[in-house]
Amino acid sequence: MQEQAYEAIRGGSDTLIIAPTAGGKSEAALIPVLDDILKTGAKGVACLYLSPLKALINDQEERIATFCRPTGLSLAKWHGDVPKGERGWNPDDAPQFLLITPESLEVLLHEHGPVAALTHLRYVIVDELHAFVESERGVHLRILLDRLDRIAAAPVQRIGLSATVGNPEEVLAWLSGGRGSRRLVAVPAPATEKKFRFVIEPDPGRRIDALAGLVSGKKALVFVNSRSTAESILQEAAGRIKNLHIHHSSVAPAKKREAAEASHGAGGACIICTSTLELGIDIGDLDIVVQVGPPDSVSSFLQRMGRSGRRDQSAFVAWLLADPKELLTSCAVIECAREKRIEPLRPPEKPWNVLVQQIFLHVLSASRAGRGTIVRDLLSLFVFSHFSVEDVDRLLSSLVSAGYLSADGEMLVLGPEAERVFGRSNYRELYSVIPGGGEYRVVTPDGEVVGSLDARFAHRTEPGNFTLGGATWSVVKCDESHNLVVVVPGGHNKGISRVFWSAGGEAALSPVICGAVQRIIARGGTDLPLSETDAEALREAIGAFPASIGEQGLFVRKERGHAGPEVVVYSFAGSRINQVLALLLRGALGRGRVRYDDYRVRVFGAGKAGVAEHVADALHKIPALPPGEASAFLPLPAPDPWKFARTLTEEQFRAMVSTDYYCTADVLQALARTPVVVLHGEEPGPGAGA
Repeated sequence: MQEQAYEAIRGGSDTLIIAPTAGGKSEAALIPVLDDILKTGAKGVACLYLSPLKALINDQEERIATFCRPTGLSLAKWHGDVPKGERGWNPDDAPQFLLITPESLEVLLHEHGPVAALTHLRYVIVDELHAFVESERGVHLRILLDRLDRIAAAPVQRIGLSATVGNPEEVLAWLSGGRGSRRLVAVPAPATEKKFRFVIEPDPGRRIDALAGLVSGKKALVFVNSRSTAESILQEAAGRIKNLHIHHSSVAPAKKREAAEASHGAGGACIICTSTLELGIDIGDLDIVVQVGPPDSVSSFLQRMGRSGRRDQSAFVAWLLADPKELLTSCAVIECAREKRIEPLRPPEKPWNVLVQQIFLHVLSASRAGRGTIVRDLLSLFVFSHFSVEDVDRLLSSLVSAGYLSADGEMLVLGPEAERVFGRSNYRELYSVIPGGGEYRVVTPDGEVVGSLDARFAHRTEPGNFTLGGATWSVVKCDESHNLVVVVPGGHNKGISRVFWSAGGEAALSPVICGAVQRIIARGGTDLPLSETDAEALREAIGAFPASIGEQGLFVRKERGHAGPEVVVYSFAGSRINQVLALLLRGALGRGRVRYDDYRVRVFGAGKAGVAEHVADALHKIPALPPGEASAFLPLPAPDPWKFARTLTEEQFRAMVSTDYYCTADVLQALARTPVVVLHGEEPGPGAGA
């Protein structure tokens, strides 16, 4: 893999390097870049290393320095945790390597001194590229790459590093943007033995006992699917597991460093973690990875499994599950991984939210800008190339009408509403598309950072005690003006509230996993080697679904539910798609209530006689709905997850969420090519007790 990457990069191609965790991706990118810089010299910054996480930059700094120091090359890092006095450099002393996040790069590009060092930039390495592609941070990243081409003397060669993705050629095309030659480097890893163990335990207390038995005396990562679950398990396992730590996005950096350092020490160490440790942060050699409940994607599972099985050891994943249904899902995940069925990554198609940010930044950087210049510059960017002149012009007009921009003829400046909403700290809010205000920083009276809390949790009327990062805290003050919660160590004699976060909770299963579940049900089992106990649990899970479900299609059946008759559509599409399907069904039927989960849509009150056929008929008709009519059935979500959404008109906001949040067109196309089958005979369904 490193040999092929060397040939591709030194040959001048934009390159995407795909390899599992600890597969040598960083070295594959660094060696040819270092080779070129050492042979030809460098003025200013020659290579940018872009990362999605500050923690990953901190972790990679020493790794890259190991290459740079012996060769006399310098490096620096620039992100929000680096003291302001340590950011920047003298004009003649710029580092050859600069490690930075996209948001900090946006800040740097607006500082005239440091940006001059980028005029001779030759390479950009984007680490963990898959973490960017589907998000608005990815849109922002692609804009930054285009702007770097304009700053540098020649097009900057792009190198992406990624874990396995389902559509690597498309991701590479997105990274490169059609500028010239591009190469995909994806050398299959040699087949190695994988060991799995399933532990099914319905009782939460006994699950913690089982976890303690699995990790005792071992180096272990315990992956969970939400921060709240991580905190809960840490609280319940405290005192029962030695050298226990936690790692997630809302834990203080010092706590995360402590966890990573523990994994390198002697003896056993256990880290309860979320997806933050899927990425390339070095946590040393592991004895076991524990997955609590099924992961939401095959990609995540591969990343997590890749954390074990190094140094010629077999990968060992223990699955700690609550019920047979979770076993069914877990078997589907493993089958997908074995068959290399991995989720494709789809960049946003209508990023109106980011378009607003870029308009504001364009006007801010120039103090005032001509309307025509703004339109031309923005439409020349790859991510906005499918927008029309009329789209951008209408957006500019609506921003002027709302007071976000002020017009002086053809010239535009930031208006009073933009100053009111975004003007604090020299418009710092404009440099990132990550929404603020959703979390409060938690600090002690001495200024020690404890972590962060969800705003809703911080605003509780009776704060009491809560646990965060393995310690108990009591709220002294909630400062809404600065998004700050001041805490002191809490006592243990009062009730302790379970901390929660609104965003980043339990995620929906991917359609790839759900499709594999459908195939296992249709076959009546799996060929994975299971113990007799596990095989019996799997049969129980399969038996909860209709016996006549096939490997493809939507299966519609009238069932006797707890609250009366209902129609169940077994779709196996994942709850993100099933949400849209449920809303479209409700709109097409014109009556009834709907509920959905990862595997099915349930319709209540749709009638009595021939009701299953009535629902099936609606499913046949939905794909023929005009896009505007289909979109009207989908309620507008709250704008909070989109930082600049409140600046958009309802029409613009609806176009964005219909395309990139609901993915309406994709759902309609999938429904048009999926057969609909009515299963006759009313039976009690798995939802009868729900």
